[in-house]
Amino acid sequence: MTSSASQSPFRCTVGGGAGVGKSALVAGLQDALATARRSYLIAETAAGAAPAQELLTGAPIPDLSLIVADVAQGLEPETRRLAFLAGLLGVRQVVLAVNKMDRAGYAQDAFARVEQPFRALAAELGLTAVSCVPIAAARGDNLAGTSAAMPWYQGPPLRELLERAEAFVPLPASQGAEVADQFEATVVWAGAAPLLPGRSYLLRGGGAGTAVAATVAPLKYLINPASAQRMAAARLRRDEIGVVNLQLERAITFDPYRANHDTGRFILIDSQSQETVGAGILHFALRRARNIVWQALDVNKAVRAAAKGQQPCVLWYTGLSGAGKSTIANLVDRKLHSQQRHTYLLDGDNVRHGLNRDLGFTDTDRVENIRRIAEVAKLMVDAGLIVGTAFISPFRAERQTARALLAPGEFIEVFIDTPLEVAEGRDPKGLYKKARRGDLKNFTGIDSPYEAPQSPEIRIDTTATSPDAAAELIVGYLRQRGMLGPA
Repeated sequence: MTSSASQSPFRCTVGGGAGVGKSALVAGLQDALATARRSYLIAETAAGAAPAQELLTGAPIPDLSLIVADVAQGLEPETRRLAFLAGLLGVRQVVLAVNKMDRAGYAQDAFARVEQPFRALAAELGLTAVSCVPIAAARGDNLAGTSAAMPWYQGPPLRELLERAEAFVPLPASQGAEVADQFEATVVWAGAAPLLPGRSYLLRGGGAGTAVAATVAPLKYLINPASAQRMAAARLRRDEIGVVNLQLERAITFDPYRANHDTGRFILIDSQSQETVGAGILHFALRRARNIVWQALDVNKAVRAAAKGQQPCVLWYTGLSGAGKSTIANLVDRKLHSQQRHTYLLDGDNVRHGLNRDLGFTDTDRVENIRRIAEVAKLMVDAGLIVGTAFISPFRAERQTARALLAPGEFIEVFIDTPLEVAEGRDPKGLYKKARRGDLKNFTGIDSPYEAPQSPEIRIDTTATSPDAAAELIVGYLRQRGMLGPA
């Protein structure tokens, strides 16, 4: 709904639980604001709508949130949720319209039983510009003018509250923009698959310009919008809201969201499907982001590689448990060592005895397991080594993240392609039997997915190729690429 004034419309959302009288109030406002001094865009929100849809769609944030409550029902969960979302979105002005006062005999104490707890909630949520007005929307009480039925209410009617309210004016990026690569942020999740700490997503928005890789590390806590309670959580599921630390692959220019709604908000994109899976707002740069700088070193990767007479790289072996990854990787390592090549082999089980001994086998732990391995492998490549990594690494997203850490050509994905029935038939550690009995949860191929590589550099069909022949193929690939230096 808009009036006929020429300036940009003042944006107001009207929300509340089912049956509180939102539609009657919007209709009454349409009459009350027909001759207003400015134009209005008033949108009625459905009860239980997806959290902070404005963030996901990039729509302008409302200048004012008008929350409708039934005087007899008081502060319903939907009322609390809308107040929380107003605080989350940085809505500067919030008005609580306590409706159906006529059914409560226009009693002041009935209004106070709703107003007082709402003001306490608003203070807890950091909402400072809050007004509460008793109304009877169907009768027009306190809409366009003050109601004679409620002489005890000394505040302005709803029309005057809207006319007094100021439109949000963001600061230009030039007035206080900061540069950082680590932030605290609030994220609203919309993906079918949960947000997993340690997994890399693409962040678009803020002052990033082009998309930048972003990792959640860690998920600090989950927020229940209906109660504003903080809860511990290992992941975010669809429509859940959490506070996280974000780490970006490069620094971006940004403003805190409360200063600038445009440069302070962002969306998260799945790096594989390119679908938007979440949205959020930046609170502030983490202090450590300003105190850590990259130290330049004189002895670099090129110098170390030249001294070893080889081109460093990562042979990233992936496949089901029992596929033969460790066997083939060990044979490749032996063959390279016999040729005086400088190598190191990171094996899944061995690493879990030390570096990753604190991790289990949930999806979240698997993501963190591979993140750590990828960072270690990157350091070893920087040392000039040819590094083998024999891990199931079941998710494409984490393998892609590992690839992105290295220079082009340094990441060689080796898919040890073994059908599930063959790998299960081998079962060298008895793990499949345990998984089938239900004694081993989150086992890849049984109750946790394996996402096969779509275009690996090397594919080994273990049903047709022996381990020794597979190792020869891999060493031959390195030789053809010139990775092994002079013969």
